[in-house]
Parts: sequence; structure tokens; C-alpha cells
Amino acid sequence: MNITKIQLITNPWDSANHEDSNLIGIVNASKFALLIKQRKMTKILNIVTSIKGDASFSNKLANAVLEKIATDYPGTEIHTHDLNTSPIPHLEELHFSAFSTPEDLQTAEQKEALKYSENGIRELMEADVIVIGVPVYNFSIPSTLKAWIDHIVRAGVTFTFIDGMPQGLVKGKKVYLSIASGAIFSEGPMKDYDFVEPYLRTILGFIGMTDITVFRAEGTMMPEFKDNALPKAFEALST
Repeated sequence: MNITKIQLITNPWDSANHEDSNLIGIVNASKFALLIKQRKMTKILNIVTSIKGDASFSNKLANAVLEKIATDYPGTEIHTHDLNTSPIPHLEELHFSAFSTPEDLQTAEQKEALKYSENGIRELMEADVIVIGVPVYNFSIPSTLKAWIDHIVRAGVTFTFIDGMPQGLVKGKKVYLSIASGAIFSEGPMKDYDFVEPYLRTILGFIGMTDITVFRAEGTMMPEFKDNALPKAFEALST
């Protein structure tokens, strides 16, 4: 698994650093600052899912979050796992059977298949903070992100059942979701189509990560919002 230090935007709140002003951010800046100050952060795992690279709105927003944390906490270690350049395979029967096979009974093929899950869970467990950039594709998350989720959500490893109730085992993590969408889903007529945030809150919470803050970059394909949206998003983060 290839893990590299992420290259951060030098000054993400300077609108001159961004040619595309197509973001509208919904950010409670004072709450964000408080969340950062209340937590001692040492290691951050940055999950990149957009296929658009440097042009990605979710990447720009996630980079701004990372830059803010790194500025407030010098020495913070940031690792990135780009699911486009280092993808995790979509779940197949081999992976699923390996998950439920005791270690001493696993075949060589199953052990090899488990490496994706084990590496993903190790990255997750070693991090104090997880930042996930999430572009909205057809009302849903990228399939690469779904594959990552399918490999880290494992019975007996990241969740268990106690008295018939699920119990998440990934504790003490702070999660930031940087969601970017062409339309506005947080309010208004498209709100009923907002499947991304509820799903991510549910599945991450299921394995124990309930401390989740969501930042939204919305209206990236709406002419009435796109021209000044990006400067406003980063101005809100820097306040």
C-alpha cells in the first residue's frame, strides 16, 4: 500500500490560489476551531476519492481542512491514501470468505486477499483524525470509497455484537467529511436526495466513529453560486 505525505495548498484561503471558484462551503468556523483546539492531534489519515485530482472540489476543500489543522498543530503527521492511484479492489467472494476464515485455516490465496483489508484497518487505527474528500457522483459516493469501506468494516475486527447489539471497535477518532456536489443537497428542494452524508454517518458510526464533522462544498455546477463560492468557503474556514 502506497502512503505518501500529502502536498498541501500553501494558502488555501487565498482565492488567488484557486482558478475555479465553484464551491460553496457550509462551515461553522467557530465550531471547527473549537473542535481542533479540544483535541490533541498527532496523526491524520487523508482519504482521497475524487477522480479529478488537483481540479477536484472535494480535494481542495479537504486540503483546506488539512492545512488548517497542520497550521494550528505544527508537527502533525499527515498521510494520504489516494484510492485512485492505490485502489482497493471491490469486494469479491475471495475477500468475503477470507474475512470469516480463522487465520490458521486460511489458504495462501485468502491471506493475500486479506492484505487490502488489513492495511486499510491498520492505517485507520494508527490515525487520530481521518479526513475524507467525498465528491457526490449520481447521488452517491465514489465506488472506490465504497470498496474501502467494505474492506474496513469487518465483524470481530472493527465491530462486534454484544447482547445482540452492534458495538463499534474503532474508538477515539475524529472524522472530517469534505463533501462536494454540483447541486445543493443540505437544504432546499434537493434535500431528499441527500444520501451521502446520512450513509457515511451511519456506516462510520457503526464501527465506532461517531465524532464526525461535515463540510460541504455545494452548487459547483450552479451559475448563481459558483462565481464567488470558493473564496467564501475558505474565508469561512479561516475566520
